[in-house]
Amino acid sequence: MEYKVIPFVAVIDPLKGTSDQVAEQLEAKIKQGEASGWTYTGLENVSTYVNPESGCFGFGSKPGYTITHQVLLFKKE
Repeated sequence: MEYKVIPFVAVIDPLKGTSDQVAEQLEAKIKQGEASGWTYTGLENVSTYVNPESGCFGFGSKPGYTITHQVLLFKKE
């Protein structure tokens, strides 16, 4: 069995955007994958910790932080 993971980031107009636009973009990605022979299995969140930056002599240092990405999961048998 093969697996494919692709990032998913919906883009909407902040003034006119609706959840329908997000759903349409997600549906388009799923249809794209399925047209290529992949079966959609789910949408997952992946959290990543970004290490802190120490800066030069402590100046410009930045604390570490966690970011979350959404990914689409597909499989092919």
